[in-house]
Amino acid sequence: MSQFLVAAIGENKCTLESYNRRDFYKISLVTTGWPPCQLYYGKLSPIEVDKPALVLLNPLVPHSWVVPEREIETEGYFCVFDDKFINSSAQLNGLASQLFNEQSSPVYFPDNEELEFLSVLFKRIRADSDIQYDDKENLFRSHLNLIFHEALKMRNTKDRTDKGTSRIVASFFGLLRKQFPVDLPLQTIKLKTASDFASCLSVHVNHLNTAVRKATGKSTTTHINELLFAEAKSLLSYTNYSVAEITFGFGFEYQSYFTRFFKKYAGTTPSDFRKKI
Repeated sequence: MSQFLVAAIGENKCTLESYNRRDFYKISLVTTGWPPCQLYYGKLSPIEVDKPALVLLNPLVPHSWVVPEREIETEGYFCVFDDKFINSSAQLNGLASQLFNEQSSPVYFPDNEELEFLSVLFKRIRADSDIQYDDKENLFRSHLNLIFHEALKMRNTKDRTDKGTSRIVASFFGLLRKQFPVDLPLQTIKLKTASDFASCLSVHVNHLNTAVRKATGKSTTTHINELLFAEAKSLLSYTNYSVAEITFGFGFEYQSYFTRFFKKYAGTTPSDFRKKI
């Protein structure tokens, strides 16, 4: 006999950590309750749940929650079900395979519209669990089918966003590296700030900064300045260009600006750096 159970978080002392038995799949919709908690799932890095989330847990993947003391109680719903419940429907089983059989993040962060839909859906599932209805199991399967489709839609949206982010980051580094090495006086640096690159890529500077930091762990400005500094050292070490010529080639309005920039990273002025070579 198949099993399907649904409850509100907090109902009958049920928590996020409840029903972690290896024979039950578990879907949680967390709507309220911070500070953030962490989910440890298989070999993935800890996943911080710091906003409303839909969480789909495969019982075959070891997992655990770290839930801190809370000033605001966790609110939401969860449902648990076994293999027999989804295996009786080929369509449901196919959707479950897409969602549960990959070692990817089981946590989805819905936007406001998606959260409202899921909240209403779980509330309806919870209400339906109390009614007398001969075909209740198939009713639950219909509800679960909608949850699976909503999760897949969120995954597809995230995948498209990640691909777009990867393209932006690749384009940024392509433009950045294209400016080096500097060949004065014909080739000067035209793009020197995050805003310069964002304008060239036709994206908002905040979007560029977020994409680069997410992909590399460093800010856009850090990457730009690191290459500028490396090129400045190279020009000072291996060419006869004056500090004034390098200042112009790097797009600094005044030599004092370039000197301040260089000293920040080298701990000495460009002129003193050259003297020590």
